[in-house]
Amino acid sequence: MRDRSGQIGYARLDRQVRGKRLRVRLQTVRLMKRIWAAMVVTVLIIGAGISAHAALRAMSAREAASERASAASLVKVSAPAPASAEQEIAAPAAGVTGTIDLPDLPIPAGATLDAGIVPARPFSMAPTSALDRDRALQCLTAAIYYEAASEPDAGQQAVAQVILNRARHPAFPGTVCGVVYQGSEHAGCQFSFACDGAMTRVPARAAWVRAARAAGMALAGYVYAPVGLATHYHTYAVTPAWNRSMVMTDVVGAHFFHRWKGYWGTSAAFNQRYAGGEPVPGPHLSVQPIAPPTPQMIAAATAGAVSVPVPATVVATVAQAKPATQAPAIPAPSNMLPPESQILDRWKDSGKPLK
Repeated sequence: MRDRSGQIGYARLDRQVRGKRLRVRLQTVRLMKRIWAAMVVTVLIIGAGISAHAALRAMSAREAASERASAASLVKVSAPAPASAEQEIAAPAAGVTGTIDLPDLPIPAGATLDAGIVPARPFSMAPTSALDRDRALQCLTAAIYYEAASEPDAGQQAVAQVILNRARHPAFPGTVCGVVYQGSEHAGCQFSFACDGAMTRVPARAAWVRAARAAGMALAGYVYAPVGLATHYHTYAVTPAWNRSMVMTDVVGAHFFHRWKGYWGTSAAFNQRYAGGEPVPGPHLSVQPIAPPTPQMIAAATAGAVSVPVPATVVATVAQAKPATQAPAIPAPSNMLPPESQILDRWKDSGKPLK
């Protein structure tokens, strides 16, 4: 009987061990299935990301190619037109800076031309007041926003560099606001946005902040070296007559950048110091010429004062009031002053009419 009961006990123990082993195997299989499923999902996600990235790159490449093709077509279509006298004094077309005469100064003897692209020196406003810094930042931000709001960061930095290059060249004003709004008091704006009504549009906040960041960097001394000593630029859409007499330094975004030929385009010519005293930001007030007075105007002004009849009673009163020994009054010179009052002091403030 003992042997029989012992065999039964061993059989039960064996079944329990086998059951535990089976459960462990089932749990292992389930865990492996979960791991494989997670790996498959991960691979699918990575593959989808790679495919999306490749699709985005292909779309970007197609867009860039279409932009280059449209820009090339614009360049081919826009033929340069001869500049007339009216065009020289009018505000420049959108997308082009204005021109200005070279300074009437002697060129130093032995001046040498720069070879290649020469970066500008860092712009410095020291020492200057906080008001000048604030005004310069406002003017430079406005120019960057209205001239290059849709440009990449490099395009905005290049426009800022042109403005600061001008502020250091003797052909232009010695302040940032003076450069930006030069000529806005008449129809000869150097930057078209100051005359064409663009400033009536309310700026977009995010784009204005971005332009202000580029302006702050430039005023702090950052130099955008690729444009060199450029003082002019224009877009693909226009072909100004002056670009044939200049040297192109770079193409950034949608703008071509140019510097003057000869000495005035060399680093030695950019010797103007920052003047300070920034004007109020914004276009200058219109200045109307004053015509000289005509002979008829002068004759009308010097026709003489209007004689006022004095009653006899007043004359008698005046004669009695003044002593006989009083020296005669010296007649006033014949000028444009009004005649002296003939009313006694006691009657001046009476408020009653004389009879």
